Amino acid sequence: MRDSKIEIKGESDKNVKYALKVLQSLLQLHGSGETINEDVIYRLIEDAADGDLEETNKVMLGDVVTIAHKGQPIRCKTIGQKNYVKALRENAVTICIGPAGTGKTYLAVAQAVQELQEGKIERIIMSRPAIEAGEERLGFLPGDLAQKVDPYLRPLYDALFDMYGAEKAEKLRERGTIEIAPLAYMRGRTLSHCRLLIDESQNASLSTLKMALTRLGEGSKMVLTGDVTQIDLPKSVDSGLEKCAHILGSIDGIGVIRLTNRDVVRNKIVRDIVKAFEKAEAEKEKRNQFSRSPRKKR
Repeated sequence: MRDSKIEIKGESDKNVKYALKVLQSLLQLHGSGETINEDVIYRLIEDAADGDLEETNKVMLGDVVTIAHKGQPIRCKTIGQKNYVKALRENAVTICIGPAGTGKTYLAVAQAVQELQEGKIERIIMSRPAIEAGEERLGFLPGDLAQKVDPYLRPLYDALFDMYGAEKAEKLRERGTIEIAPLAYMRGRTLSHCRLLIDESQNASLSTLKMALTRLGEGSKMVLTGDVTQIDLPKSVDSGLEKCAHILGSIDGIGVIRLTNRDVVRNKIVRDIVKAFEKAEAEKEKRNQFSRSPRKKR
């Protein structure tokens, strides 16, 4: 860089053009107030190579989902996320399946907060199954039921605190404007004029998700989010999330969105981890198919 000018050199004209486009995108994003970090740069480079940079740029400079309590606009960062928010706005029920770090929960909370601020709903109800991950068990945790369940709901609190700040979020919870509870607490209720978010839905059976879906009352919307590669249910219980997507996907007013590793917006290493596990699963499935295929007799 000399005299406020940047000279770009590369092994080919194609690579130079990619670099120039990425640099132009970074300047636009910086000018709009977007935080520029290594993960953003990495994502733009990938999109430039895949020919998606222009569309990604439009997304990141586009529609604001809501404004966080510190005044920072919350926007979509990938094409997949844009389609997800569009589905949230247009459908009574949205089912979003995708790997960790794709913004499934965060964007659903952001959209719910915006709807509450606009007066489109009266309450936000957020829930997730109180299913133990790995070796953890509720019975071994100290405290009463509420204290035992609270750690499983903590990710929902974290997203809310980002939107409102801890103090305001707590006041809204005390007034009943925001409710966070285990999924089992939804049984027998009719939930009207609210946005209902069921997080970690891969850890609910089909019958449980059916129970939740039939809680919807007048003026309400629901979103189910989950990662079908991270199921913590006992082996005797099947996850209902994929089945829900298959059974309900063709109904008008129900949207099914599938996010991929391309939509991971956490640390770059998370995207690489997701890719590595996807590759391992694909190789495992290929081996299983080979072992199941009939072998020719000699």
